Amino acid sequence: MNAEQIEAYVDAAAAALDLPIAPEHRPGVLRYFALAADMAALTEAVDLAAHDESAVRFEPVAPGGQS
Repeated sequence: MNAEQIEAYVDAAAAALDLPIAPEHRPGVLRYFALAADMAALTEAVDLAAHDESAVRFEPVAPGGQS
């Protein structure tokens, strides 16, 4: 995503959620959204085959290691 697309997306998402973004926070919101978009693009660029397995599933345990 380019800077204009990121700004448009953040503005639309904030409006849809009725989430005000303070002017002093806007540069940080845009910067971190751009970072997340870059990470998503890297993830999407990995080719997976039908036989690739998903990540290990998290299973919580009771405190003390007893389930």
